[in-house]
Amino acid sequence: MAMKVEIKGKKLCIEIDLEKPTPSASGKTMVVASTRGNAVTEATVDGKPVTIGLNAYIKP
Repeated sequence: MAMKVEIKGKKLCIEIDLEKPTPSASGKTMVVASTRGNAVTEATVDGKPVTIGLNAYIKP
């Protein structure tokens, strides 16, 4: 999983690679992008790193 995070003005911009759809843990959706938990980024707010937990999915 490759993820690029930038702060542009007052926006947090996240770019993450799409994956081949795979079943979620519950099996109710198909995951197409995920950080697989929380990921600390190099982007900072008030000098502190931003942590992102992201799941993108589709419904079968």
